[in-house]
Amino acid sequence: MATPVGAQVDILGDRLIENMYFTYFAVVGMVSLWLPMLFFARGAATDFLRSLAMKAGSSGWGANGILHSPWARIFVASRFSRGLYATLKCLCFCYLGLELALTRGPVALLGPIRDDLHATIRAGAQLLAWTTAAFCVLRGLPVLLEGWKHFADKLPTSKARPEGHTA
Repeated sequence: MATPVGAQVDILGDRLIENMYFTYFAVVGMVSLWLPMLFFARGAATDFLRSLAMKAGSSGWGANGILHSPWARIFVASRFSRGLYATLKCLCFCYLGLELALTRGPVALLGPIRDDLHATIRAGAQLLAWTTAAFCVLRGLPVLLEGWKHFADKLPTSKARPEGHTA
């Protein structure tokens, strides 16, 4: 049975896996360090706003939901969006892993390869990694935009100063 806490645990597991993979591929020089930083920052921001919303009694969809707009439902919760995002991440990690196995290290399966072939393989990896990152940001925007009210509600309000009072 799905519960709000179960959904949070599922998201946590996804975040751990994607951050570990992107960090590893950045450490070995296969993707830019900005890539895992982007995934970490987006995940931290959206998860923070989701937790504030959950504490305020908002989760999921509907009158008490954190997200209300149809475009948010399409980008965040639709089966198509979730499936496409999972597919992009899986393809990205598998492609980078395959590139690693074929072209790098002491047991590179292809051995020395032509520079143009290696450049083509690298370009494919970069395109797939940054496409995955762009979709990650696109899926996070509705949570950031519509969930912001839960953060803004926690900010202290400034009180009007009495007349004649100066700082």
